[in-house]
Amino acid sequence: MSDLSTQLPDRLNRPEETGLDPGLLVPLLRLLVDGDPVTIEQLATAAGRTPEQACNGLAAVPDTEYDDQGRIVGQGLTLRPTPHRFAVADQELYTWCALDTLVFPGLLDRAARVESVSPASGERIVVAVNVDPATGVTRVEPASAVVSLVNPEQITSIRSLFCDQVHYFTSADDAAGWLAEHPGAQAVPVIEAHRIGIELASHLLDRLRADAQTADRCHRCC
Repeated sequence: MSDLSTQLPDRLNRPEETGLDPGLLVPLLRLLVDGDPVTIEQLATAAGRTPEQACNGLAAVPDTEYDDQGRIVGQGLTLRPTPHRFAVADQELYTWCALDTLVFPGLLDRAARVESVSPASGERIVVAVNVDPATGVTRVEPASAVVSLVNPEQITSIRSLFCDQVHYFTSADDAAGWLAEHPGAQAVPVIEAHRIGIELASHLLDRLRADAQTADRCHRCC
């Protein structure tokens, strides 16, 4: 197990570092997976927040994508094309990074088929991910595929500082040149990256449930 495999699940679960609020992120992902832009009002309703609270929460993630009508089209999961295709049922979506493709099935409770392209060779990688952690990744082509990981000093802009460096490669050899240009980065097998994804999804859902319980107690007290 790599050093980053143990460090990243905890670090990426800290809203104070990433700006990501599970109470907004998870409802937003579950709306975006239908393939349509999401209004602030829709997100606020799904998250149990006011529109102003939803806006403030989204502003903490400056990479959040909007269309020309001010609707949300991307935050991790996106309607805009990236190198990482993320197909759920009959919806073809995209993600900001390779690790997203392994985290989101657990948050969405939906299986996914992933197609990505190595930034080094241009060759295709295909991964199938189940919801059940016990079965997990059911397909990796080629079997030698790896995922690059980084641990930047800051993650205040999560897409540019983290996601843009997290790719699929067809093999460790395919990743070698890229790793040489990115000191401190590591490449791990897809199965290990999926384990990180499961742990991160579990942390986010635990935080979401804890926040909901706190809000419920406050509501009953007031």
